[in-house]
Amino acid sequence: MGPLHGLKVIEMSAIGPVPLAGMLLADMGADVVVLDKANDPFRFPGDILRRGKRATELDLKSPEDIQVAKSLISSADILLEGFRPGVMERLGLGPEQFTVDNPGLIFGRMTGWGQTGPRAQTAGHDINYIALTGALNAIGRANENPVPPLNLVGDYGGGTMFLVMGILAALHERTSSGQGQVVDAAITEGTANLMSLFYSMSQLGLWQTQRGANLLDSAAHFYDTYQTSDDKFISIGAIEPHFYAELCDKMALDMSDFGKQNDPRKWPELKAKLAEVVATKTRDEWTEIFAGSDACVAPVLDFKEATQDPHMQARNAYITINGVEQPAPAPKFSRSVEMVDTAGSEISDISSVLAEWQK
Repeated sequence: MGPLHGLKVIEMSAIGPVPLAGMLLADMGADVVVLDKANDPFRFPGDILRRGKRATELDLKSPEDIQVAKSLISSADILLEGFRPGVMERLGLGPEQFTVDNPGLIFGRMTGWGQTGPRAQTAGHDINYIALTGALNAIGRANENPVPPLNLVGDYGGGTMFLVMGILAALHERTSSGQGQVVDAAITEGTANLMSLFYSMSQLGLWQTQRGANLLDSAAHFYDTYQTSDDKFISIGAIEPHFYAELCDKMALDMSDFGKQNDPRKWPELKAKLAEVVATKTRDEWTEIFAGSDACVAPVLDFKEATQDPHMQARNAYITINGVEQPAPAPKFSRSVEMVDTAGSEISDISSVLAEWQK
């Protein structure tokens, strides 16, 4: 059984970080039920974010279905919602509604801007949230536009992960207090926390606000991607001196040129020379040369190639459900094992869910 076996979770239908949060909880054994809208355009067969979950359709404009939702939430341990502030209250499903019937409820609220503040009622997406935190400005190359990092940094890094962490912390606190609470998770604030290292480096004079001028943002020749002879790429992250020395040795680099690793004035010149060296071999040739090495070199794979990588296969990092290949649950536990065997696309009968949860 998964470590969260026995927890009952309601997930209000949403896009972005909330479905991933529900999937992570389901992967760990929680019983997650999605309250779907009828004919929801965002619901489709094979949606990986629905794995391990059940779903039921409710019309939240119907007083009868609102009552059903209240009954389910009254029996739940956790609720996940990603509406604008005030929407759940207007539906009669706000946290205060359950203080008597379900005082232990953990009410997880996921928004971009947070429940309060000047932007709280305005729309936004991942790119907007990370723009406000300085994260987007830091991603990209010098003299080029900032590069959107998919929706990994905001929605999933600053959103989902902080929401789940807050919920698990509230669950732990509930073991002593017996009381639930509201978790107000804002993507902006989670992303701001992800930037903590760079505030520290700035205090030490080791990080500039200028994009593409720093150790980790493509300025350093030993921390970047390089194109190979077959128009693919390798990644190099040889920061520590002994790792850098191994990189230079494996690539037979001229140390009269590459000896001054940490002189930023040399980085543009060394980057050009390193690019010439990398371009002499294919991606797979370089992968073979650096196999088992501490030079911090790895091939840049697309997400389909990643499933075939020997290391990822040895770790069973991917699974296949109903013919759909996808990432396996993470992290792994020494004792708790959850076998995910459902794609989570089925619509469950609401009465059966209520009967189970109200035992």
